[in-house]
Amino acid sequence: MTGDAYTVVGAGAIGGTLAHSLAAAGHQVAVIDTDAAHVATIQADGLSILRGEERASVRLDAATPDTYQGPPLERVLLSVKAQDTEMAMRWIAPRLVPEGYVVSVQNGFNEALIAEHVGTERTVAAFVNIFADLAEPGVVRDGGPGAFVIGEPGGAPVSARVRALVADLQAWGPAQASDNVEGYLWAKAAFGAMLSATALADVAMADLIDRHRTTMYALAAEVYTAAGAAGVTLESFDGFEALAFRPDTDPALRDAACDRLTAWLRTQPKDRSGIWRDLAVRRRPVEATTHYTTVFEQARCAGRDAPVLRAVLDGLRELERDPSAMSESRLDALDRLASSAGDSGSGTGGTMDAGSSIGRDLPDGPALTDAQAVAVLRWLDDHRDAMADDLAAYTCQESSSDDPASLAACLDWVRGWLDTSLGTPASEEILPRADAGDILIRRYAGTGPSTAAALLLVGHYDTVWATGTLRDWPYHRDGDHISGPGVFDMKAGLVQAIWALRALTALDLPRPGCTLLLNGDEETGSMASSDVIVTEARASRAALVFEASADGAVKTTRKGVGLFTLTVMGKEAHAGLDPTRGASAVNEISRQVLALEAIADPAAGTTVNVGVLRGGTRSNVTAGEATAQLDIRVATAAERSRVDAALSALTPVDTRTALKLGGGWNRPVFERTEGVDRLFAVAGACAAPLGLDLRETAVGGASDGNFILDAGTPVLDGLGAVGDGAHARSEHVTLSGMVERSALAAGLLAAFAGA
Repeated sequence: MTGDAYTVVGAGAIGGTLAHSLAAAGHQVAVIDTDAAHVATIQADGLSILRGEERASVRLDAATPDTYQGPPLERVLLSVKAQDTEMAMRWIAPRLVPEGYVVSVQNGFNEALIAEHVGTERTVAAFVNIFADLAEPGVVRDGGPGAFVIGEPGGAPVSARVRALVADLQAWGPAQASDNVEGYLWAKAAFGAMLSATALADVAMADLIDRHRTTMYALAAEVYTAAGAAGVTLESFDGFEALAFRPDTDPALRDAACDRLTAWLRTQPKDRSGIWRDLAVRRRPVEATTHYTTVFEQARCAGRDAPVLRAVLDGLRELERDPSAMSESRLDALDRLASSAGDSGSGTGGTMDAGSSIGRDLPDGPALTDAQAVAVLRWLDDHRDAMADDLAAYTCQESSSDDPASLAACLDWVRGWLDTSLGTPASEEILPRADAGDILIRRYAGTGPSTAAALLLVGHYDTVWATGTLRDWPYHRDGDHISGPGVFDMKAGLVQAIWALRALTALDLPRPGCTLLLNGDEETGSMASSDVIVTEARASRAALVFEASADGAVKTTRKGVGLFTLTVMGKEAHAGLDPTRGASAVNEISRQVLALEAIADPAAGTTVNVGVLRGGTRSNVTAGEATAQLDIRVATAAERSRVDAALSALTPVDTRTALKLGGGWNRPVFERTEGVDRLFAVAGACAAPLGLDLRETAVGGASDGNFILDAGTPVLDGLGAVGDGAHARSEHVTLSGMVERSALAAGLLAAFAGA
C-alpha cells in the first residue's frame, strides 16, 4: 500500500464502490459498517464488485464501529444514509485527527450537520450520483459511471486538499472539483424527488417519469423554488439537464429534455431506484423522508408550499409499513394534486407549513356528543381515586435520567401497568440505549371507523430527581393536592393518557389506532431517542404530547434550544516572573461573554445564557484555557440562522488566543403552524362541553414536540397535568385537573377515531 489512507464509514452501494476503487489503486482503506454480516464477509473474502457477471475482489480492513481498533482517522468518506449522519458523526468526531476531514458522500444536505461535530474547516462537500447496489454481504453491484463532484463547503475556492482528493478518486472514475457543489446538490434534490416518486410503484423509473410528467415537473419546480430562496445556481449532471426543468422553461424544450433523460435512464443497468429497493427488497426505512428537510426550510423562507413533494414523502412512509401497496395509481393521484396546485411545474402552491395537515386527514371537530363528553368526565371522576393510586405507584418508581438501573426497573413497571390497564398491545418494541433509558414503543389497534395512520402519543418516564429523593420527599396526597418527585413533569401526564383510553373503552366509544412512545432521556436532551421520535412522527398522522400544561394552557409554541461550549485556547506563563509572555484565556473568555450577551435579542425571543464559566489552573499562572457553557433559546428559524451566523463570526480580541465552538442545536424551533392551529381548535371544541375554556401559550422550554413538528407532523403539546413546580421541591399536581385533562384527551382521541 503506497497511497494515502482512507476510512470509508458506511460501506454500502456508494461507500463500497469507492472503497473498492481506492483499495484497488493501492490506497490503504478501512471500511466501517454497522452490518456485522457485511463486515464479516469483507474480513473473510474481501470486498467484491460485480460488473455484469464479472467479479473483482480486493482485500482491505473492515470493522463495525464497536470493534474498530485502528489508528485515528485522517481522510473519512462518509456514505451512510442521511438519517444516520448524526450517529455516525458521534463516532467519527472523537477519532478524527486535527488536520483530518470528513467528506459527505451522501444524498441530501448533510454538510452543516457534519460541521456541527468537527467544524467547517474539517468538512468537505461532495455530490455523488453513483448507480450501485449492495447485492449481498461483501458484494456491491456496479451501476455504471456517474457524476462525482467535490469542493469546499459554502462555495469556497477549490483547495489543495480537494484537488488531491479528486486525483485519488480518479481511481473510481471522472471525479471533478468545483466551487459550486451546492448547485449540484440542489439539482440532484430535484432529480431525486422524481426518483422518489417512481418508488411509489413497481415499474421502471424511466417509464414512470415519461408517463407522469405533470408530477415530475411539479416536483422539480418545488425544489427549484427552494433553491432560489437559498441563492443557488443549479448545475446539470449525467442525463439531468437542470435548467431545462425550471418552470419558466419553454414547455417544448422541457419535454425534449425529459425525453433525453428517460432515454438515458433506459441505458442504465438499474431500472429501479435505491429507494424502491429499500422498500420492496430490504424492507427498511428510506432516507428520502429525511433529506428533504432543507428543501422545506428554504421553501418556507420563500413563503411557498411543496404539496407534491410532501405527498410523495407521505406515500413513501405508508409503503415503509406495507410495500405491497405500491401502485401506479399513486402517481395518478400525484398528477391530479400537481394539476390542482397550479400550472404543472409552477410551484405556486400555498404557504409552507412544517406542521401542515396536507394528506394527514386531521379531524375537523369533536366526534363525541356533548352528552358523551360529559359521560366520559363523570366516569373518570368516579375513578379519581384509582387514578391517584396509579400515580402513587408510578411516582414510587424512581427514574432519574442518570440511573440506568432505576430507569430499567421503572420501565418494567410501566409495561406491567400498561398490560393491566390496556391489555396486550398489537405490537411492542423495546429499543435498547447504552447510555440512556430504553425506548418503549407500543401500538394499539383502534376501534373507530378511521383507517388513517396511527396517532402518536408521546411521553417520557425519566425525571430530574436523583435516586433516593423519595426517602425524604415521598409521594403525598392531601385532598386535591398531590406532590412528589416527577408528578408534574411528567408522570401524571402518562396516567391521564392511559385513563383516557380506558374511559373510551369502558363506555364503548370510538378509539383511534395509537402508537405510544416513551423515552428515558428527555430531561437530558433526548440525544439517544430523537431519531426514533422523528421516525415515528413521520409515520403518524399527528401527535399528542402529554408534557405538563402551563397553568392549564396547552403549548402551541416552544423555543428551539442550542447547547454550545465556547473554548478559548491561550498561552500559559508565570504570572509573576514573565507576565507579558502569556496570553490569558480567562481574560479573552470574559470579553467573549460580553460578545455573546450582545447576540441576545429579547424582543425577538432570543436569549443567551452563559451558565458555566471555567478557566485557568492557578492564580500565579496565566490561564492557558477557559470555557463557557451556553444555553441559547430562539423563537423562530430566522433567529436560529442569525445566531448561527453570529456565533460563526466570533473572533478573539487578543489575537494570540484562539476560539473553538462546540455543541449545537439540541432541539429545533416549535413554531405555531396551520396543523398546530387545527389541533388546538379541535381541542378547544372538545373542552367546551367539559366546562373548560382551553387556553394556549408560548413557552421558552423545549420538549420532544419540537422534534415532532420539525419532522412535519402536526402536534399538540402540554396536554398533561395541571399544577406547577417542575424541577423544584414545590412540584405538584391537582387530582381534579388530572380528571379534567384526561377527559379532554379522551375527546381528542375520539375525534381522531371518527376522522
